[in-house]
Amino acid sequence: MAAKKSAKTKTAGAVKGGNGKYQFNMAALKKVPAGTGYSTSHGGVVEGERILVGYIHKPRGTGARMHSHLNEQLNYVVRGTLIGSVNGKKVRAPAGSLVYIPANAPHTLVADPKDKDVIFLAIKDLSQGIIGKAVDGTMTGPLYMMGFEPKAKMKQKPVRRAAR
Repeated sequence: MAAKKSAKTKTAGAVKGGNGKYQFNMAALKKVPAGTGYSTSHGGVVEGERILVGYIHKPRGTGARMHSHLNEQLNYVVRGTLIGSVNGKKVRAPAGSLVYIPANAPHTLVADPKDKDVIFLAIKDLSQGIIGKAVDGTMTGPLYMMGFEPKAKMKQKPVRRAAR
């Protein structure tokens, strides 16, 4: 009989595989941030003992500022196109492409504003969770291309009713 494995994950909100859980509807999993402080990426994440897989969504025209992480990563683009750079080399990855990101490699990837929102499978070893660190040392927010910035929330003024 196999030894019972830990149910703890390195990614907050991720699902742990094993212990009777062997199949997952990735699109239906709870959406977790996949780049808190530097990216708009979010989606369901399943962690095994040594690897994780994320079913990640990036709205078009948005994505990750330059960042890196301890784990190497493979991104398989399911829908849309990722654009950016890995280790200073330009990347343009339409659906059906695989992007390899070595451990500790500075990279930035954005959902091409001329295409659909991106969905990709992120596959990483578990030397850390899914979230890395921005290269500039700040975790001040994601990358928004011009015209894709979040809309400012307008304060509503109280409605005055006419006296009767």
